[in-house]
Amino acid sequence: MNEIVVIDYGVGNLLSVKRGLEYCGVKAIITSKPEDIVNATKIILPGVGAFKNAMQSLESLGLVKVIQEVANRKIDLLGICLGMQLLLDESNEFGLTKGLGLIPGRVVAIPLKNNEGIINKIPHIGWSKLINPEENSDWNDGILKTIESGDSFYFIHSYMALTNNNKYTIAHCLYGSEKIPAVIQRNRIIGCQFHPEKSGEVGLKILREFCEL
Repeated sequence: MNEIVVIDYGVGNLLSVKRGLEYCGVKAIITSKPEDIVNATKIILPGVGAFKNAMQSLESLGLVKVIQEVANRKIDLLGICLGMQLLLDESNEFGLTKGLGLIPGRVVAIPLKNNEGIINKIPHIGWSKLINPEENSDWNDGILKTIESGDSFYFIHSYMALTNNNKYTIAHCLYGSEKIPAVIQRNRIIGCQFHPEKSGEVGLKILREFCEL
């Protein structure tokens, strides 16, 4: 099999991701079969909802070890929104829950107040600009190479993924004064907090670049 696999674990915007890939001229299948996932050339892990429920669903389908296996084989893996958060070690959403452990870090709630004491509206919904962190020079080497710092993408989330090392955060956005990791990467494992499939042409650029890695 040479298709891109979109993992179906009952928690995701599957059809919009598949349509986005097909718009880019790429064949994709939606599946929860381990044999399809281990034979894929590239994998997308979408997701909406709560971290705990998502991990329970992956466990019930026997997909946690499958995803970890393909990631260790250096298969390109893209997590979208909740799918990005699942890549980390753990989340404290509705109690501490272990994640996939593919990128060191943890998922925490977006603070209710920013550094100036101004209340943040939760969830973070809408269009936010990507910013290139000064400490990271990998922007032009992967899925962001056709993206300009300042391009806007569509976000909807209440929790954020904090990596243990700044080198894993390729881009962030500002929500008020809060820096929120927007793109993270460790080797061939990538996460986007925003929804590229809902971000118009600029979002399709992200999907195209992932397909061409």
